[in-house]
Amino acid sequence: MLTLASASEARAAMLRAAGVEVAIRPARLDEDVVRAALAAVDAPARDVADTLAEMKATKGARPGLVLGADQVLAHGRAILGKPATPDEAVRQLHALRGGQHRLLSAAVIAEDGRPVWRHVGEVRMVMRDLSDAYVEAYVERNWESIRHSVGAYKLEEEGARLFHKVDGDYFTVLGLPLLAVLDHLAERGLIET
Repeated sequence: MLTLASASEARAAMLRAAGVEVAIRPARLDEDVVRAALAAVDAPARDVADTLAEMKATKGARPGLVLGADQVLAHGRAILGKPATPDEAVRQLHALRGGQHRLLSAAVIAEDGRPVWRHVGEVRMVMRDLSDAYVEAYVERNWESIRHSVGAYKLEEEGARLFHKVDGDYFTVLGLPLLAVLDHLAERGLIET
């Protein structure tokens, strides 16, 4: 059985829907402290996502296979996280509208506390040039759902209306490079293909 070191219902649902037996045991990690330390050294978005995924996978050196995952949004040189307030969500969407950004979803599998596999998926997203009124109404309607999502949107919900183009893997947008994870599990003989 695979242990998922994340409280993300979306990640657990993707794995279970793909027929992977998974136990949920979120890693206790102060992500804000780690992000701040990485920002202080100008770490690229890819490294931020990968480092957080690895820390989740290896935290506590649990026995067996543990999957850690993390997602970041890169907009120019800025790295955006989950909005803390509706006002922050509106500011993020205003910054993203009419332009392109990247979502990076990292996955690291550790075995007995040691990383044995890693992958970072990347998706390029082009957002429509949205009106102020629509952005504010969108956040008000969807706050309870989007407050747990980097960039303040969910593509699988009304957030699809925000975009003109999505270039990349859908599962990576949802927060897990699922196909790459499944490939690794199949190569190890842990799932049947």
